[in-house]
Amino acid sequence: MAVASGVARARAMKLARRQFLRLAAGAVALPAVPRIARGQTFPARPVRVMVGFAAGGPTDILARLIGQWLSERLGQPFVVENRPGAGGNIATEAVVYAPADGYTLLLVAPANTINATLYDKLNFNFIRDIAPIASIMRSFYVMEVNPSVPAKSVPEFIAYAKAHPGKINMASAGSGTPQHVAGELFKLMTGVEMVHVPYRGSAPALTDLMGGQVQVMFDNMTSSLELIRAGKLRPLGVTTATRFEALPDIPTVGDFVPGFEASAQFGLGAPRNTPADVIERLNKEVNAGLADSKMKARLSELAGTVLAGSPADFGKLIVDETEKGQGGQVLRRQTRLILWRCGCAERGYQIDRNPSGGARAVLRAAGPPTRVGSCRFSLTFGPCSRRGPQSRCGKPVRPS
Repeated sequence: MAVASGVARARAMKLARRQFLRLAAGAVALPAVPRIARGQTFPARPVRVMVGFAAGGPTDILARLIGQWLSERLGQPFVVENRPGAGGNIATEAVVYAPADGYTLLLVAPANTINATLYDKLNFNFIRDIAPIASIMRSFYVMEVNPSVPAKSVPEFIAYAKAHPGKINMASAGSGTPQHVAGELFKLMTGVEMVHVPYRGSAPALTDLMGGQVQVMFDNMTSSLELIRAGKLRPLGVTTATRFEALPDIPTVGDFVPGFEASAQFGLGAPRNTPADVIERLNKEVNAGLADSKMKARLSELAGTVLAGSPADFGKLIVDETEKGQGGQVLRRQTRLILWRCGCAERGYQIDRNPSGGARAVLRAAGPPTRVGSCRFSLTFGPCSRRGPQSRCGKPVRPS
């Protein structure tokens, strides 16, 4: 049954991939005259740009930057609307079910491709239901700590974390976000135990990191760079393959954890069936912004690398990132590890086989933590708590 389900899902993904790439290429398929006529009248009223995270984070900052450019170029306000929650799924669903007229757009973030493989049941199919408009930039992450943490390098942090298992709080922009994935990947590759604390975006997470409520975070360079320069946070390593130009004295995490690397891609999307001429005009204006020297300088200040291209180019990038499924695989593996270690079950999770035979926990949906028997587990991916005579979880075992 599991094999059949997997085959069916793979076929569905392939069909969605084909539909997505056809949709991306459709911007050049219509006759030129109607495209020009309709393109000249768009936009005739304000346009909403939906962001799935709180104001002040990297996705929000980028949305406001590109929105301002489009407002100046097209003569209508591009209004950023923040709808944080569920790892960006709330904002994405709002765009999916919005009228396909170009007046509701989505700032596409890495969480969108992660969620496509992390969640088995969503009310939409991202590849099928979001039309790609334009890629905008690629960014990277920085491993940073509150200055009160004694560790001043990645090796020192690993030693400190191993000496204090389960005592270090790791912040993220939300469960299933790239920051969460980077942190879980670090845990997997180093064997350290940290408690994941999800927030509704990078901005509130950074506030608590500076305040000392959490001790470490893997955050996007876009929202953390100025805080690092101001001395409010201490960088330990960057997630690029080589040292980052804006922080030349900071080594890469991969220097100490071989093979560790993480990046993020951002872009603009619209509901499927949005007129191709509207997509084409928006793509043209976004690319004009990315070619502008002031815009390029601003993106560089935000630690971003320009990613200009056609709708089809962006569509292929999304498909490639989704099919990799690295983020979803990392989080699923960590879920299996914790469920096995603590013997927990939660609404939203299903254990397919006995842990002794190789447990497989399938994430069905996000939700608040619930108690089953004497064990509590939630999407924070932290140590679960037990009641009763057995106060400690079993020996950590990493299922395959």
